[in-house]
Amino acid sequence: MDMSSSDGLSRRALLGVFAAAAVTAAPTFSNAAGFLRGAGDVRRIAMYSGRTGESINTIYWIEGEYIKEALAEINHFARDWRTDQVKAFDTRTLDITAAAHALLGSSEPYMLLSGYRSPETNRMLRSRSGGVAKNSLHLKGQAADLRLKSRSVNQIFKAAAACKAGGVGKYSGSNFVHMDCGAVRSWGR
Repeated sequence: MDMSSSDGLSRRALLGVFAAAAVTAAPTFSNAAGFLRGAGDVRRIAMYSGRTGESINTIYWIEGEYIKEALAEINHFARDWRTDQVKAFDTRTLDITAAAHALLGSSEPYMLLSGYRSPETNRMLRSRSGGVAKNSLHLKGQAADLRLKSRSVNQIFKAAAACKAGGVGKYSGSNFVHMDCGAVRSWGR
């Protein structure tokens, strides 16, 4: 794998995942089938929040270009719901979550448990759990904790790890998978 990029992600590897998943991802994009026919490379993310009741289902990337308005919507959606603070959600993490979702072949939206975390929220969570990192990538808007009802934690974990593009943590006891755009690594049971 080409790891020459300074951010630890291999653009070629991630694009390869999108290309390999295109056939299985086609049903995921059925709502926009007319628009997508002949449109080339399109990326979509669908998530909901059990905490806020909000949901998002948007195309955020077309033909090599991120869509500014879609990213703003995603940033707001992935905000720290406890403090209502918004931070730019790293597009590298967004790409990893979308690629893993495409590999799973599910039309079900992710449930986002945690996206951006303010320092206050991270401190509070650390005081309650030993599993919260002091310098969590959630603080930088570079991580997401996700689940799907239709797929096991192990299935989601394997799909995210197959991207070989960031950190993937399996939290079977809490029923979620952590994905981030940090160094390629994995952990959990």
